[in-house]
Amino acid sequence: MPLISRRINAERIVLFGWGRAILMQLAHPLVAAGVHEHSGFRATPWAAVTRLYHTVHAMLALTFGTPAEYARAMDGIRAIHRRVNGVLLDDTGRFPAGTPYTAEDPDLVLWVHLTLMESLPLAYELLVGTLTPAERDDYCAEAASAPIELGARPAEVPHSWDDAQRCIARVRASGAIAVGRDARRLCRSVLHPSVGWLLGPTAWINRTVTVGLLPADLREQYHLEWTARHQRAFNVIVPMLRTSRRALPDVIALWPEARRGERAASQ
Repeated sequence: MPLISRRINAERIVLFGWGRAILMQLAHPLVAAGVHEHSGFRATPWAAVTRLYHTVHAMLALTFGTPAEYARAMDGIRAIHRRVNGVLLDDTGRFPAGTPYTAEDPDLVLWVHLTLMESLPLAYELLVGTLTPAERDDYCAEAASAPIELGARPAEVPHSWDDAQRCIARVRASGAIAVGRDARRLCRSVLHPSVGWLLGPTAWINRTVTVGLLPADLREQYHLEWTARHQRAFNVIVPMLRTSRRALPDVIALWPEARRGERAASQ
């Protein structure tokens, strides 16, 4: 039986969950400051797309790569994290201006991990198929080692779905999540990339799914409109995407890294 993380992460369509994860991450003011000040997210028309490409392919290396590929991916992430540090420029939520941040902060590593732990299975269940409670738990357990290697405190990394939900609730209740100016600027790059016209209706579909999956209070903090009309569009798009996935052969629906990994595992 394949690991559940391999099944979920193999699906290209799960990309529709990444936008939600990114906006959840940016809702932490210190994450948003690090991305805003230290990445090329807004630098060029292709910056947001390029960042997503590299992030997704790092995840694929961690999931499907050989031990050497896994190690290279982890080294690459650590090298990026070492460069990201500074101070918050504006008062945001409970964080005053001047608050120091670093991408190696265990709290930030954990929050980024939690957003992915929640968003990717959510997209999988919405667009591909259901997961049992045991499979959700397994997904959390299988993914726990990566954030620990990146500096998260082992005792705080959840190994079950319920633990992950409690951890997310605890972070949110702490007041650490507050959408500020940096996050709203970056949100525009996520939802309205300047090359979006090249993506055609896919950009609108991605925007609708991303905003629809966000918690309502974060939609409001991002100043994102969500009306009955948007909900109706979401309710049409989701079954359309699910039907499309069922019709696609695996050679199209799955990442090449996943297909190579499955072939290697079967030999």
